[in-house]
Amino acid sequence: MSYKDLIAWKKGMQLVEAIYDTTDSFPQHEIYGLTSQLRRAAVSIPSNIAEGQAHYSNREFIRFLRHSRGSLAEIETQLLIAQNRGYVPKERADELLQQTDELGRVISGLINSLKKHQDDDG
Repeated sequence: MSYKDLIAWKKGMQLVEAIYDTTDSFPQHEIYGLTSQLRRAAVSIPSNIAEGQAHYSNREFIRFLRHSRGSLAEIETQLLIAQNRGYVPKERADELLQQTDELGRVISGLINSLKKHQDDDG
């Protein structure tokens, strides 16, 4: 199975698109601030899923999935900051936070599934 077949990776890619679309309207002075931070955190999620799956080791894959979960927490925090600064309407922030929450549950489910099969490490 390819990482491209994983629901977590697909949802991560959707989140990247949503974050890029949202940050397109951020003020120009945030290009090296929140815009960059949010985009980097979003890109790291599917990237870590892909890299972790490529290691062919459940232990390593879990480690990379945990990094993805950490990036999700970064995004949640940065979205709240952006909302507080008036860069993102509350409705849009809520949509994105719901998307991050759903992706977090998918990643956690994948981690739990991999933990059950950790003895199968290759």
